[in-house]
Amino acid sequence: MVEIELDGQKVGVPEGSTIMHAADKAGTYIPHFCYHKKLSIAANCRMCLVDVEKAPKPMPACATPVSQGMIVHTKNDKAIKAQKGVMEFLLINHPLDCPICDQGGECQLQDLAVGYGASASRYDEEKRVVFHKDVGPLVSMQEMSRCIHCTRCVRFGQEVAGVMELGMSHRGEYAEIETFVGMSVDSELSGNMIDICPVGALTSKPFRYSARTWELSRRKSVSPHDSTGANLIVQVKGNKVMRVVPLENEDVNECWIADRDRFSYEALNSDERLTSPMLKQGGEWKTVDWQTALEYVANGLKQIKADHGADSVGTLVSPHSTLEELYLAASLMRGLGSDNVDYRLRHAEFSDFTSVRWLGTSIASLSHLQRVLVVGSNLRKDHPLFAQRIRQSVRKGCKLSVVNSHRELSAADAWAMPISNLLVAAHDTWAQSLADVATAIALDKGISAPAAGQATDAAKAIAKSLLGGDRKAVLLGNAAAHHANASSLLALANWIGEQTGATVGYLTEAANTVGAQLVGAMPGGRGLNASQMLSGKLKAVVLLNNEPEFDSAFGADVHTSMSAVQMVVTLSPFKANMRFSDVLLPIAPFTETPGTFVNAEGRVQAFHAVVKPLGDARPAWKVLRVLANLLGLPGFDFESAQDVVKQIPGIKLSHVSADKLDNFCSTVISTATGDIGLPAVASIYQLDGLVRRATSLQLTADARQTASFEGVQQEVAA
Repeated sequence: MVEIELDGQKVGVPEGSTIMHAADKAGTYIPHFCYHKKLSIAANCRMCLVDVEKAPKPMPACATPVSQGMIVHTKNDKAIKAQKGVMEFLLINHPLDCPICDQGGECQLQDLAVGYGASASRYDEEKRVVFHKDVGPLVSMQEMSRCIHCTRCVRFGQEVAGVMELGMSHRGEYAEIETFVGMSVDSELSGNMIDICPVGALTSKPFRYSARTWELSRRKSVSPHDSTGANLIVQVKGNKVMRVVPLENEDVNECWIADRDRFSYEALNSDERLTSPMLKQGGEWKTVDWQTALEYVANGLKQIKADHGADSVGTLVSPHSTLEELYLAASLMRGLGSDNVDYRLRHAEFSDFTSVRWLGTSIASLSHLQRVLVVGSNLRKDHPLFAQRIRQSVRKGCKLSVVNSHRELSAADAWAMPISNLLVAAHDTWAQSLADVATAIALDKGISAPAAGQATDAAKAIAKSLLGGDRKAVLLGNAAAHHANASSLLALANWIGEQTGATVGYLTEAANTVGAQLVGAMPGGRGLNASQMLSGKLKAVVLLNNEPEFDSAFGADVHTSMSAVQMVVTLSPFKANMRFSDVLLPIAPFTETPGTFVNAEGRVQAFHAVVKPLGDARPAWKVLRVLANLLGLPGFDFESAQDVVKQIPGIKLSHVSADKLDNFCSTVISTATGDIGLPAVASIYQLDGLVRRATSLQLTADARQTASFEGVQQEVAA
């Protein structure tokens, strides 16, 4: 530790710290623009100049390392004069457009200009003007004349997002931040540049000119998309969600969120919202009241059960639904006497397992790995915030190994991080590829391999990597979880993890994949799995918050099979499944209902509704409770969402009980390469109904590329 004196106060900080770090520890604020705790030091705004005794001139606090006995003054006349001088220079060219600036009210420059700026400028020259730039549908660069060249956005792209999409060109007063030769900003984390811009040069294009920041109410929530469980601040005006920004949680999402977490709110007020119950009568949709719709569903289920037995009724639930909704949907179906309930719509294998499959380690630990093997994942697009953490590990020396198909999805530029060892294999040979890695490990350790394999050069490289280092993980992606040989992949991964000392886990697809397992939203006994239910083997199907055409492995073929079902009931916030549904019940999305999500690491996160339900929409847990009451099922007398959670075993404080979380697999390993179809994996902006209906997200390069790729696949199939 190094001890310094800061404004008369003794402060001890680790060797190598800067004055800014010491000030943070002492609770002393030093004005700054370019400094950010998650980014490298740039020291180019000079706003943090402080007086260091024996130094010939003021020194930048962000870039000056501490030394034993250093005496620093942050608020004496010399420091204040230097800071005011810098502010005067920063304001020379800054436009006086605070009244129309989206950053107004939360602008660092605006705040600091009050304390360090003069009442009038001494400069009479014309202000510098920077031509606006169009860099895509999410980030607006219309007012780059405001830019003070702090380079936070440049460093964010290079260091956090892994793609240096912005840079500074030219010099002096001609310097400006721009993309390379008119290219767009396409990173899946690009919205974070808006948050870290201190002056409003980068703003949100969907939010632009829609509200003033001081008009917005701020309410906490949790992202309903991928399995990170990113913490959010949802900003509301007039019972309408206007903007979503990150809520800092160092253990989960740090201070970042993915673009789909940030911009999917556009779907909440889209024209596709379902605001009243609807029945199909004579092939036409009619709007009805809740009593009529629920009685129709209850009577229909009773009649079908009486005519064909309880086994003819089933429920398909979404892993993006809340814990309460999943629990009640499963309980309702079992109350009817049916075990036909499943959340695994994209899976191709449906082996039995009793434990809850999860990440196998904490999310925070992903930032400190030394060795990691990722199997069957387009990590950067499937889990942007997990990829960001692993990117930090790689920057610190972690060796990343990848087993994947499609070289274009496996290249280092696609992952935005260096890949040390890459094994490109067709999806139907992934089990054999892991068997090869296991064989290489077995040869090195002089033990028997779990399956027959060949120690190829690529397998040896991955084995050597995993046998080194201390903190290690083997992570199975969405494609591995949905694979037709998923159990063998897990069994091989477990063996590799056991022999190398690595944790083993699933990245898990959705916000509540772990929660769906916890509440038993899977078939038991003679229950049918999702694939069997989607094949049209039931007489009545209840669809909770999903669209099988987009959310299942069946794709468009589901229209034929589901049209043969006698009654299809859809509970959705949107006008979904209208081609084959008989009833549409409007339920509230995550912003309009209280609920609970369990993320990949087993962290239980509850949230409240931030706005009232739109139209006649109702929280799904209430709809399911009333439906159960109409069916005469006991045990559905819940008064609140919290009452439902209390009935779910395995939740201990804010985490799932450790005895519930286990990636054990007892399957006999198979490396057969028979006729195995491609794993069903959703692209980044097709993951769920919200992102599919977010206009700005569907205009991004990722969405366009997906549409083009799917079009080519359809042509090839034809």
